[in-house]
Amino acid sequence: MDIEQSRYNMVEQQIRPWDVLNQHVLDLLFRVRREDFVPEAHRALAFVDMELPLGHGQTMWTPKLEARVIQELDLRPTDRVLEIGTGSGYLTALLAAEADDVHSVDIEPEFTAAATRKLRAHGFSNVALHTGDAARDWPDTTGFDVIVLTGSTPLLPDALVRRLRVGGRLFAVTGVAPVMQAQLITCTAPGTTRSVTLFETCVAPLINALQPAAFVF
Repeated sequence: MDIEQSRYNMVEQQIRPWDVLNQHVLDLLFRVRREDFVPEAHRALAFVDMELPLGHGQTMWTPKLEARVIQELDLRPTDRVLEIGTGSGYLTALLAAEADDVHSVDIEPEFTAAATRKLRAHGFSNVALHTGDAARDWPDTTGFDVIVLTGSTPLLPDALVRRLRVGGRLFAVTGVAPVMQAQLITCTAPGTTRSVTLFETCVAPLINALQPAAFVF
């Protein structure tokens, strides 16, 4: 397989047609090597338009979703980022390539350990990886400029929204299969946010995601 030709085809045939037109983001996909973060058993599928299994019932996002989210977040060199759901570590690497400081949390120790090895191998020194449950909140007194939930959640926890600094952006996929929406929430002032629905999609839920209250008869 011609790796670079496959990467080029991924960008031109999958990602660009999905309204990812920011050249800086497209260039980033050539710099951060996706195939190095894909599980070895699926390395040949690194550039295919499909979710890839990671184990523990979790999957790696499609390339076009990864790229679109990076574009929508409009990352800045001063951003402090919280990623909820490290998974393969590839999205973590994309975030770290653009931001100042990335904190990534996963409930599976195996994912945290594997991502640590891969990110170190690629020279990322601005990432702190944590094993824990951040599906509903991640205590931090400093706040974040960017928060990304890599699994869906039926309800978006207010506690996570409150972690945003003014000007901060939060990406989440909300709802229940088969109807889910990708949303970008921006903190416009202390205690005030603006929400935009970006597109419809469907991704696996976060473990322990916030659920609607059950009806009691």
